[in-house]
Amino acid sequence: MAEPAAVQLSGVHATSALGRGADAQLAGVLAGVPAFRPVDRFDTAPRRVDAAAALPDAGDLADELAEAVDAACRDAGLDAGRRAGTALLLAVHGGAHVPALTTALADRTGLTGPARAYTTACVSASSAVADAAALIRRGDVTRAVVAAGYLVEPDQYALFDAGRALATDGAVRPFSAGRTGLLLGDGVAAVVLESGAAARGAVAGLLGWGRAGDAFHPCQPEPGGRGLARAVTAALRRAGLPAEAIGYVNANATGTGHSDASEAAALRTALGAAAARVPVSSTKALHGHALEASGLLELVVTVLALRHGKLPVNAGWLGPDPACPLDVVRGAPRPAATGYALSLNAAFGGANTALLVGAA
Repeated sequence: MAEPAAVQLSGVHATSALGRGADAQLAGVLAGVPAFRPVDRFDTAPRRVDAAAALPDAGDLADELAEAVDAACRDAGLDAGRRAGTALLLAVHGGAHVPALTTALADRTGLTGPARAYTTACVSASSAVADAAALIRRGDVTRAVVAAGYLVEPDQYALFDAGRALATDGAVRPFSAGRTGLLLGDGVAAVVLESGAAARGAVAGLLGWGRAGDAFHPCQPEPGGRGLARAVTAALRRAGLPAEAIGYVNANATGTGHSDASEAAALRTALGAAAARVPVSSTKALHGHALEASGLLELVVTVLALRHGKLPVNAGWLGPDPACPLDVVRGAPRPAATGYALSLNAAFGGANTALLVGAA
């Protein structure tokens, strides 16, 4: 039996309140300055909270997605001929518009292969990445573009505010004592996944992935983090790596009390003794929670940081929480000790994903 195809990230692009392009994301997360500010895109007067990480010059989502896909394809060296037959997997917020948006984006960017849309809340983008990798490993396709986008808008903002999930102090403080919640942020990203792209100089390798459900509660995480632990274990097994090889975790951590504690428990279960010494941070503390796009934005940031050899800080830190006994990156970026990292995401309904990448 032939060995499964290696999956490489050959092109990446992202836009967030940290700026436009991969370089802006890397500079922003290494600077460690949160991008939250008062919302001026819509009226927040009726809301408890008025902050988000919004890009001042953000355009229409369809235009932003097309720009991201084109940029990622250019980064991967994909001309019109090589875009033909390439699959498109798109992660966005659900609605009747999604099929038309997906078709229009594929047509606009010249991606004529199979097209899929993912609307599974905050694991939409990471699920799309896992599916793209599986398609490549099975030999169903040789190349796929995963794109994702969310721009802060009034409806979701109102729902999170009404649910008292937004941080009342204007800061996201993952794993920290005194954290008060999450804040939303713009995120539009695209990556090119290919089989055998290493010969052209891949950005990173997607070595493993895992998905698992909790079936615990529609909104609350399972306290022991068992679903997320199974996802991490599956990613390690697929990559053929021990827990000790992981040199960084870009955590899902949203800055909410129960969710962060559940994730810390999951890491202790999945990584064992290594959990106490693996550097962990959540870049949501800098660019906010991009909902359906969060998994892809955070994957891009993780890959760039790993390639650069520096790990982003966990902004907003006030002090340790006994429920989150982790090695949280604080104060300044830390040198990467290994070339392997995990990017974790979780969603309402108990969905959990883990993506494991290795520096090229």
